[in-house]
Amino acid sequence: MEVIKLSNITKTYNTDESTVFALNDINLSIKKGEFVSIVGQSGSGKSTLMNIIGCLDTQSTGEYLLNNESVIDLPHNKLSLIRSVTIGFIFQGFNLIPGLNALENVELPLIYRGMKKKERQKIAYNSLIRVGLSNRIYHYPAQMSGGQQQRVAIARAIAGNPSIILADEPTGNLDSSSGDDILKILKELNHLGKTIILITHDNNIAQLASRTIRISDGKITSDKLNCKSNLIYSLN
Repeated sequence: MEVIKLSNITKTYNTDESTVFALNDINLSIKKGEFVSIVGQSGSGKSTLMNIIGCLDTQSTGEYLLNNESVIDLPHNKLSLIRSVTIGFIFQGFNLIPGLNALENVELPLIYRGMKKKERQKIAYNSLIRVGLSNRIYHYPAQMSGGQQQRVAIARAIAGNPSIILADEPTGNLDSSSGDDILKILKELNHLGKTIILITHDNNIAQLASRTIRISDGKITSDKLNCKSNLIYSLN
């Protein structure tokens, strides 16, 4: 089943002198349970594409169906609900709140959903254990390594049990060992049925997905299946 379908998507920005195409006639579908990498250099349009898929931005023209529902005319509160329930976000910069410990950071989006304290704390606790942070639950971001902070960010993304996870350069600020750990977690989440969309500029990382979409100058230049990865499913 297609969970994401983009048809003739464009995103333009008008300047005093011309119209700039950030995305130009994008046609793309992603099925439930796929692990897809979107790869491109800085300025290629991959972040704009991610923002549209994640309902953080809207296209200028074209149609976007998410779970067979058009999102173009949805009110802000419905888009916020989609971002809260359907899509989990993992960002390169972690986006953790310094004054909250790991448990509180993971718990925060569940508060916005109106979940009761006991339930949300249990979910946040279990999410942190799931990503291998049983010994860092009450640590603050400054007390953790970059890899550990990114694990907290992943726990926060999966706490609400979203069906789709968008990961924007999730290893960009990490050393190679920590980056490998994060990629293993994403593979495990995919193995458990989550649809994973990984945004990256690194061709080697892109190959770890089951499918790679390449974008350049706002256009998709290739879309192909990758050879099966040898990456081990493992949550340390």
